[in-house]
Amino acid sequence: MEELTHLDARGHPKMVDISAKPDTQREAVARGSVIMQAATLDLIKKGGVVKGDVLAVARLAGIMAAKRTPDLIPLCHPLLIGDVEVDFSLDEGNCIVEITATVRSIGKTGVEMEALTAVAVAALTIYDMCKAVDRGIKIEDIRLARKSGGKSGVINLDPT
Repeated sequence: MEELTHLDARGHPKMVDISAKPDTQREAVARGSVIMQAATLDLIKKGGVVKGDVLAVARLAGIMAAKRTPDLIPLCHPLLIGDVEVDFSLDEGNCIVEITATVRSIGKTGVEMEALTAVAVAALTIYDMCKAVDRGIKIEDIRLARKSGGKSGVINLDPT
């Protein structure tokens, strides 16, 4: 097992020094699911949620969250993000909104945390906008699906 990079020799938290690393093209894809009642998913599809267009607001929230990741996660480097995409697919049979966030950058460190943060905040936004009609909404399975760039190359964790 590798050493934890965010701890110094005394076990104190530290930011990883990336200053000597070369810039490379980076990309990370994260996914997560929001599970709800069929009637709630139907309201989202029809634009019937009182608070507004749920998926449009969740998309914007995810994009904004990716840009604010270093403000939320200690020791994350502030990055120059080149692109953030937040997409949704509706699984009507299982009453699920599947969220996929893709973040791209050219830099010295990866964008996994930004993609994961985008999915988490998009999911929380869906919950917030729909909680008045469905208190049983569940947010599940937020995960890194794929990353590329840097010395580790392409890592495909979730080929779906």
